[in-house]
Amino acid sequence: MTVATGAPRQITRDEFRGIAELLHQRTGILLAPGKETLVMGRLDKRLRQLGLASYGEYLRLLHTAGDEVRVAIDALTTNETYFFREPQHFDFLRTVVVPAPRGSRPLRLWSAAGSTGEEAYTAAMVLADAMPGRQWEIVATDISTAVLRKAQRGVYPIAAAERIPDALLRRYCRRGRDEYEGLMAVSRELRDRVRFMRANLLDNLQDLGRFDVIMLRNVMIYFDSDTKVALVRRLTDMLHPRGYVIVSHSESLHGIAPADLKMTQPSIYQRQPGAGDG
Repeated sequence: MTVATGAPRQITRDEFRGIAELLHQRTGILLAPGKETLVMGRLDKRLRQLGLASYGEYLRLLHTAGDEVRVAIDALTTNETYFFREPQHFDFLRTVVVPAPRGSRPLRLWSAAGSTGEEAYTAAMVLADAMPGRQWEIVATDISTAVLRKAQRGVYPIAAAERIPDALLRRYCRRGRDEYEGLMAVSRELRDRVRFMRANLLDNLQDLGRFDVIMLRNVMIYFDSDTKVALVRRLTDMLHPRGYVIVSHSESLHGIAPADLKMTQPSIYQRQPGAGDG
């Protein structure tokens, strides 16, 4: 496909509003006024690939071609992440969650905005190290198919290893050689333990089952208040009694969390057992 050349296309107020409304309807993500530069930076290359002269033309395409909506979502929702981001959360996983009694069932963790997989693989390293011979499961979801493909490969620049503790790095990561020089790969052992799948957090995801931990970090900031309240209610219902929702240190569920989800420490909330819980 020929890529059109020329100056970056400018987006009008109405075009931005149309794209923002479509993104909000499909994903719940709120693009507030002032994000026009971000939209142009993420989508200009795509308009060039398609030979489109304006964002108005692209908006019309979005309303008629379902596959293109997914391309736009991939472009607009990709965000930075890295291994052992906010390491206190993984210390909590090791020291509080792992020792908690669960009977014979496996510990289940959901990385709800899994992006390119660093969060899920970090949790997998911690659980594999802290629970040898014991059962655990990790589900990682994202709305972007592009980032999920990267996550499933489990291949990253070698610089991504700088925050991984040496013992875990040696045990669970492999340094690339020859044509893979400068890269590292998460071990097959861990990749096989993490299930990546596309999911929209606006949907009913009860079929995923119940979890001991739901990591909902660095995603709530993109939703409006009503979406946050509804989402946290649904996710609380997917926790085992005494299970946890973990958000980032820059986020809070104050005024959002339902009555049975209580903060136990900043950024960590626990579902309180109620009548009928086993």
